[in-house]
Amino acid sequence: MKLNLNKPLVVFDLETTGLDLVKDRIIQISYIKLFPDGKEERVNQFINPECVIPNEVVALTGITNEDVKGQPTFKELAPQLSATFTNCDFAGFNSNHFDVPLLAEEFLRAGIDFDFSKCRLVDAQTIFHKMERRNLAAAYKFYCGRKMEEDFTAHKADQDTEATYRVLQAQLDMYAPGRQEEPERQLNNSIEELAEFSKTNDNVDFAGRIVWKEMTDAQGNVLIGTDGKPRKHEVFNFGKYKGWAVVDVLHRDPGYYSWMISSDFTYNTKQVLTRIRLREFNKR
Repeated sequence: MKLNLNKPLVVFDLETTGLDLVKDRIIQISYIKLFPDGKEERVNQFINPECVIPNEVVALTGITNEDVKGQPTFKELAPQLSATFTNCDFAGFNSNHFDVPLLAEEFLRAGIDFDFSKCRLVDAQTIFHKMERRNLAAAYKFYCGRKMEEDFTAHKADQDTEATYRVLQAQLDMYAPGRQEEPERQLNNSIEELAEFSKTNDNVDFAGRIVWKEMTDAQGNVLIGTDGKPRKHEVFNFGKYKGWAVVDVLHRDPGYYSWMISSDFTYNTKQVLTRIRLREFNKR
């Protein structure tokens, strides 16, 4: 099924030196930029991580240190990528848990404040796991009717991107209203609804150090907003202030902000905390 878009959607995948959001770096980025008018742009780019690629990653991806030698660094590509991705939504496979957070870290390391909070994030893996609970190869077999190894080479960003794109289209076909009797197994062709369905947590930052929590009154009753939905605020999800409202901690213990900014938290966590602090400062 053709995706129903009202703004560009970037379907993407990363290969990296590892899984640590703070320490590891991107070595390959591949994306398909889909436009509402049906146009598609495909880009596949090796990236110099400015560090040695671990042997286990070379064995897994087939990407060697020689492949990335002489390739641009992420910092060199960041301005162009930021311009290309501005005003886009994003889709990937396990992207909400890893690819988007790491991409956000790389942008911040390059000095670019790319605000993913303004983007709708569709995770085909989350949709798949909620519906069928398997991995990309099984998703491709289930939704597309073929073995992934018949069509693609595993652990290549461009190959996985193409497979993810086909899986996402097939998911929309399979779960289209009218093809599924149970309402809970129906998905509308709407990026906004797919992004909402892709959510698996109430994280404010990607690492989950700050989360959304429903606000309550003195009697413990949930406060309802003008939109009829529960009101939520940001609370810390770790440490001595776990469960505390972030704004309350910023007022009660201003040094806690300085400690977090100078500690080994992700750039994205620090970015979110700073935005909350600035928002509260501007209210004065």
